[in-house]
Amino acid sequence: MSKYKHNEITIHFSNEGTRNEVRKRVVDKLFKEVPGTGNEENASRYLYYVETLSTGDRIYLQRPANLHNGFDFLICVENQNYNKEGGRKRNYPKHEDLIADLQMKKSSNPEMYVKLYELIKNIYECHDVSDMEIAKVKFETGLATDHIVKVFKWFFIEQDIRYWNYSGRMKTWKEAVPKP
Repeated sequence: MSKYKHNEITIHFSNEGTRNEVRKRVVDKLFKEVPGTGNEENASRYLYYVETLSTGDRIYLQRPANLHNGFDFLICVENQNYNKEGGRKRNYPKHEDLIADLQMKKSSNPEMYVKLYELIKNIYECHDVSDMEIAKVKFETGLATDHIVKVFKWFFIEQDIRYWNYSGRMKTWKEAVPKP
């Protein structure tokens, strides 16, 4: 996290509806941010706590993101380090992190992976998935199922916002989620 103070907001965003409806709910919230008056300590900064994992850790959106592009945000997970090489801690997942985890899960338990794939597909198709549904899908390796599903929800939303006039979430779905 940054050395600067962030406005912290806890909010839930439904994933139900069309891609545009989901995107609009998130963008409407971002429109309510107070603009900054300059760089560094004069920039407005926000943390949106949007999901809680079964561990109690939360997924949050950090604004502005590293590149400071428009509505862009960084998807972060509390108490998580995705950098496995011993370098600087990184609490924000990259697509490659989740792809590797999904491939490991698919190899270790193909039958259970089909169920995980269906959960992610439901998220991709703009449906809410309950914690009870998620809890039925368990693996012995890698990230917890709720971690994977809830981060993918935000990957999809972020892609719909960033690539507004293009394929949005479709690219992530086709390239990042291995088919069973």
